[in-house]
Amino acid sequence: MGFSDQRFDVNLSILFTELPLLERPAAAAAAGFKAVELWWPWVETPTPEHSELDALKQAIEDAGVQLVGLNFYAGQLPGPDRGALSIPGEESEKFRANVDVAADFAESLGCTALNALYGNRVDGVDPAVQDALALENLVLAARAADRVGAVLLVEALNAPESPRCPIVSAPRAIEVVDRVNEATGLGNAKFLMDLYHLSMNGEDLPQVIAAYADRTAHVQIADNPGRGAPGTGSLPLEDLLDQLRKAGYEGRVGLEYKPGDRPSHESFDWLPAGARG
Repeated sequence: MGFSDQRFDVNLSILFTELPLLERPAAAAAAGFKAVELWWPWVETPTPEHSELDALKQAIEDAGVQLVGLNFYAGQLPGPDRGALSIPGEESEKFRANVDVAADFAESLGCTALNALYGNRVDGVDPAVQDALALENLVLAARAADRVGAVLLVEALNAPESPRCPIVSAPRAIEVVDRVNEATGLGNAKFLMDLYHLSMNGEDLPQVIAAYADRTAHVQIADNPGRGAPGTGSLPLEDLLDQLRKAGYEGRVGLEYKPGDRPSHESFDWLPAGARG
């Protein structure tokens, strides 16, 4: 067991960001990885030109890597936003406009996991109104994901860094998953278990793994404190991933950490080259 027994992918929205977007898939491949994931790359628009979508698709295919995860439009991320689907008005409209665009792009590359970030609370808006809007939009997203053979991921963020986001614990994310599955009857809403976010919330990670591994369709990691590579903080990530494996999780583990003051390709020294594929 250990890191060598996991299947890792690289998040190209936090690693290799020193490079232009279209150069990042090849950089991940050169570092030895076979799979990548992305936040929605076009933060300004949910509906980029077909030429932009085609160029990114070509870059991923030319690099020989598999896209294994993609976020729906989530506003300014990185930045002040934490999602768009629960924000009344223009942002939720942008999310809806993006749903089929993101799903179709994922399908074109064989990507079977789509992540829908919930969004922040809005001053002056009843939280119940936001939650009703969120469920409506998550149902749309779940149906679009199902249409292309994908799961819909619901992720818990962390309260210290995202104090206005209401989804900041594993149980809260699971509640949302359950509501979406009940509303659609599809059963394709799943938990995205980000061990960094959960650790920042002070959650009992072995307990979370034991309770929710069977509801989890994707895992992401970074060390804590600092959100750096494994070994830069104090999280026992190797042990936690072993626990996930023993609990039945067989999916990918997304590397969603900051490389620090060095090029991204130098931040993988914790992982033997032979274990990256």
